[in-house]
Amino acid sequence: MESDIIKRGIDELITTYNNVIKVVDKKEAHLEKDRAYGGVVRSVKGRLQEYITEEIINIAWKSIGGKDERISIDSKKHKIPIQKSYITHIADNEVKQYIISNISDYYFNISVDKQVYIDKKFVIGIECKAYTENAMIKRILVDFSLLKTIFPNINCYLFELESQLGGDYCELKEVTFGSKPTHTLMSYFPKIRLNIFTFLKGERKVNKPIHKKNYFKPLEKTRIEKSIQLLASDLKNYL
Repeated sequence: MESDIIKRGIDELITTYNNVIKVVDKKEAHLEKDRAYGGVVRSVKGRLQEYITEEIINIAWKSIGGKDERISIDSKKHKIPIQKSYITHIADNEVKQYIISNISDYYFNISVDKQVYIDKKFVIGIECKAYTENAMIKRILVDFSLLKTIFPNINCYLFELESQLGGDYCELKEVTFGSKPTHTLMSYFPKIRLNIFTFLKGERKVNKPIHKKNYFKPLEKTRIEKSIQLLASDLKNYL
């Protein structure tokens, strides 16, 4: 019965993906002269990836026998407090004292797209992208670094529909060697083990958008299954 639920969930994800991509293509045919529409398309694809990710999280949890009432997913902001060591090095004493007097107001709100909790404990963070380039990787690494100052044990993921990172992230091989720029960036964030997972084969091309019929890329069942297995391997530690 459980395997039937998982199979149905995967089939529904593929159907949703196909339908959304088709709708984007039809809509753009009417609005292709509107420059702002490019942003709308990116937003739709980004939200599609968020939806796919959340469904995969739930399927992965069910696949290992996890109880629905134990898991929750959100994207709420977390307060990262100012570091007191920073305050001690402020040269202007008046500024320093002002910050100390109002220190509860000094924080930065941070979150990632999908934050997974088991029994209300934050265990997995997933950033969701329609595609990723290395400029985005820098921000993702910084965001996870900040989150890890208050949640040091979270597992960090990037789920992307397409890759624009270079290297072989887009080849969907059993072993991924990555790209030289991406590995170099990650080397400066040694506390972050970022799991990068790409769903669609082939490097992202600006002039070949996947919502166009000629450049459509299928979301393969085997790829969804692999992402489920990946998350399940982490989630099983919290059963």
